[in-house]
Amino acid sequence: MNLLRLMSVIRKEFRQMRRDPVLMRMLIVAPIFQLIMFGYAATTDIKNVPVVIADESNSPESRAISNSIRASRYFDLIGHVRDYRELKTVLDAGQAQLALHLPTDFARDLRRGEAASVMLYIDGTDAVTANTAASYMMRMLQAFGSKVAVERMKRRGFAGGPPQVEMAPRVWYNPELRSANYMVPGVFGLIIMIITTAWTAQSIVKEREVGTLEQLLVTPVRPLELLIGKSVPYAFTALIAATEILLLAKFWFRVPLRGSVPLLFGLAAIFIVCNLGLGLLISTITRTQQQAILATFFFLMPGVLLSGFMFPVSNMPWIIQQASRLIPYRYFLEVCRGVFLRGVGLEVLWPQAVTLAVFAVALFTAGALAFRKRL
Repeated sequence: MNLLRLMSVIRKEFRQMRRDPVLMRMLIVAPIFQLIMFGYAATTDIKNVPVVIADESNSPESRAISNSIRASRYFDLIGHVRDYRELKTVLDAGQAQLALHLPTDFARDLRRGEAASVMLYIDGTDAVTANTAASYMMRMLQAFGSKVAVERMKRRGFAGGPPQVEMAPRVWYNPELRSANYMVPGVFGLIIMIITTAWTAQSIVKEREVGTLEQLLVTPVRPLELLIGKSVPYAFTALIAATEILLLAKFWFRVPLRGSVPLLFGLAAIFIVCNLGLGLLISTITRTQQQAILATFFFLMPGVLLSGFMFPVSNMPWIIQQASRLIPYRYFLEVCRGVFLRGVGLEVLWPQAVTLAVFAVALFTAGALAFRKRL
């Protein structure tokens, strides 16, 4: 390999990128836009879930429940209706996600110390939000029932109240349970994957499409030098985008960065080589830029879905979990969340680092061989 020829190809690729203002804007501005979009839109936090109540009891106890719901930051009490039929009408219209039915004997049962029945109706269209919101609501109602029981026993002279188990939970790594702390580190790897895979495949296909690839091949530049020379600018751009994301995550979204930044960027460089190899493979099976874009999304979408970025891998069927082991992004996602949130180092992340290195060698070698064979 001749260093002078390699540097010539790299300079040529940088000049070509600079002459395309749309490409430059996409490479520099798109990561910022994507991070802001995912950071704010892709959230699992539960806030202001609309709730409607049918209070047939009309008692101080039922009004206390309404006040508790109204004061909660998780729920938005949109109003009261008269009976079950009106509850169903509100749910059918999509105006509320939770509906609470307090029957006429609700307060009487509470005062007697009996179990008071409450019906909770849930709109399960959005299963994730519905499950979490219903859990919060049931905990609130259970806490209310325990409070009433304690007050009743105190009135009867039992100062200590019923025996209870006190639980003191401690949440590590993400004490506030902010979804941004969970999502933003994943976006760090996602944007790197998109830039390096999509633009590498598209740039090589563009050379073939306009006829300049054949002109390059008749020069003294060797195929390997051509591949490395075309890959380096996009790897460099991906690292710039990663730096943008890191700064935005730290100072805009206030995501903690507890681990080593050099370790994060070192493993990011290995991950970039993985995606460059995938981009080369895509460039060998496509003839136009449009085909390259479609093929890139064909490969990237399963990678995102099976990586654990949005859905835990442990919740997937066994065969899908095994398939996810073939996705480099799964391992780099574990690296990102480990470095950002847990602050762990290579002593913990070495299995992911080794796996990424194996993927990098295998994918880039396969991409280079396929490219040379295609030529």
